[in-house]
Amino acid sequence: MSHIANMESRPLFWRDARIPHVELRKVGDGRKVCYDPHSHTQWSIGAITGGKSTFQYRNDRYRVRAGDLVLMNPEWVHACNPIDNQPWAYLMLYVDTDWLTDLRLRAGLLQEPLWQDISTATISETIWYERYCRMAECLLDPRSDLLEKQTEVVEFLSDLMQKLAEQPFIAESRAPDTLSALARYLDHHAAEDVSLDTLCELSGYSPGHLIRAFKQYFGLTPHAYLVNRRVQLGRVDLKNGIPIAEAALNAGFADQPHFQRAFKRLMAATPNQYRRLSPDHQIQTTGRE
Repeated sequence: MSHIANMESRPLFWRDARIPHVELRKVGDGRKVCYDPHSHTQWSIGAITGGKSTFQYRNDRYRVRAGDLVLMNPEWVHACNPIDNQPWAYLMLYVDTDWLTDLRLRAGLLQEPLWQDISTATISETIWYERYCRMAECLLDPRSDLLEKQTEVVEFLSDLMQKLAEQPFIAESRAPDTLSALARYLDHHAAEDVSLDTLCELSGYSPGHLIRAFKQYFGLTPHAYLVNRRVQLGRVDLKNGIPIAEAALNAGFADQPHFQRAFKRLMAATPNQYRRLSPDHQIQTTGRE
């Protein structure tokens, strides 16, 4: 029985090199799946398929349960975690931001090819939950062919974007140019050994003021932001089949153990779990339909 529970708690990752703009994660028992606050470069949408959990989204906190969908804008800090060790299960779809921006642009929902944040954080309508689960089931089913998977993804996301466009867009207060420049600096130098002294020299801020101001606008301290970026870099390498030790060094971690600890905190999975797909859902990287 404990072996079965352990298997259920292990995350399952689905991806297909022929559909590179989406990736799906499935967790059957999330009681031991705990995240530190983090963000993704992708837009994300999850379905709570069992139990209930907390959803921390920037400064807001929600209680979500089976049948709810949660939506996360790229770069918005968030975390989903269990409540009092109660069981919960979920599916999470990660969608490439550029691809989704193009989908919205072609549908006439954007005026220019630039990402625009979505104001909705949760959806509790049964029809959308059922459609999401149907799409996820299709992606996870090795018997579904390529065209079917692509159709399910495009139809669901196109219709959902139309619905979400009815909501008012977010008028977000932009970070000061100095802090935006620091974030870009960290993006471009994530794999390097960045010092607080350097960031202070670039911004003209004192150390304490820099850390407080950066966290106010980005939801993470500069160091946490840097680690988050490194984990995302390592995630891309792992997805592309790079060995874990090499991915760790490429992303700027001192060694593989440091990478594994940070990856587990932010992804609630080990690098090996993320890199290794279930035998039932192996992808074809060079095959043709």
